[in-house]
Amino acid sequence: MTGNDGDTARSRRPLRADAQRNEDRLLEAAAAAFAREGAGASVKDIARAAGVGVGTLYRRFPSKELLVAAIYRLEVQRLCEAAPHLAATQPPVDALRTWMERFIDFMAAKQGMADALRVVLTDDSEKLQTRAMLADAIDHLLTPATGPSVARPEVKAHDVLMALGGISLMAGNENQRDLATRLIDLLLHGIVKN
Repeated sequence: MTGNDGDTARSRRPLRADAQRNEDRLLEAAAAAFAREGAGASVKDIARAAGVGVGTLYRRFPSKELLVAAIYRLEVQRLCEAAPHLAATQPPVDALRTWMERFIDFMAAKQGMADALRVVLTDDSEKLQTRAMLADAIDHLLTPATGPSVARPEVKAHDVLMALGGISLMAGNENQRDLATRLIDLLLHGIVKN
C-alpha cells in the first residue's frame, strides 16, 4: 500500500474526538510553521506548538510530505466551502472579491511549502481534482443561487482561476500583496457585467 493509499484509507475512518482535535491542532500549527519557515520547518516545533508529542504527529503523518499534503487538502477544502457562505452573506461582487482575496492569501501561504508541494502533488489526477473544486467554487460565486449571474456570459470559471493563479505568481514573486489587490480589481472589471 502506498502512502497515498494509506492516507486515503485513514481519511475514511472517523477519528475519535480527541484524535480529531489533535489532528486539527497539528494541521493548524503546521500550516503556520510552513507559511513562516517554509518546508524546513521543524516537526518537533510543530508538535510542540500543537500541544502534542512528536510521536502523535508521526502516527498520524508518518512523513513531512503527508503532513504537507493534508494541510494543502484541508485549506483547499476550506477555501471551496467559503464560496457558498460568502454568496449567501454578501452582495455578489463583494463575495467574489472576498473569495479572490482569500485565494491570493491561500497561494501566498503556499509559497513557503512550494518545494514540498511539488513533491506531494505529482499526481495529475489530484491536481485536476483541485482545479475542478476551485473552479466550482468560483462558478458558485459567478452564478449565485438567487438572482442573475454577475459575470459576463463569456466568462468561464476556469479562466478566472487561471487569471488568479497568474496574479498570485506575479504578486508572490514581487512580494507585493497590494499589487494583487489592484490586479484583482482589474480582473473584476473584466468579469462583471456593466
